[in-house]
Amino acid sequence: MARKKHSGVEDEAQIDMTPMLDIVFIMLIFFIVTTSFIKPSGLDYEKPEASTAPSQPSSNIFIGVSKTGVIKMENRNVDIERVTANVERMLAETPDAAVMIEADKLAEHGIVVKILDSVKKAGVDKVFVSAGKD
Repeated sequence: MARKKHSGVEDEAQIDMTPMLDIVFIMLIFFIVTTSFIKPSGLDYEKPEASTAPSQPSSNIFIGVSKTGVIKMENRNVDIERVTANVERMLAETPDAAVMIEADKLAEHGIVVKILDSVKKAGVDKVFVSAGKD
């Protein structure tokens, strides 16, 4: 058996990239067109500009309630009877402060209501209640 000698030029296998590029461009056009027609659902509202929006992140009073009933203010535990005094002291420092009560979803409602009463006794008009994480 004699071997045939190949010429010096070998055939190289090449992949034709044209169909793949066509598909990529078609997909790109599809995504551009579909995203331009998506309207966010929800309420229509006007957002305030940064120059006109009030910036008072440090003037809020935060009260946290854990699921075991522990009340935290300024990163320390507070007794339920001392909430009014602490809020009054903080209110003296920042008179236009709002109170944010963040209660755990498993916290007893009675404790949250007592905190709301204490905050109202201290003279705060703006009170917000938020449910914390599980």
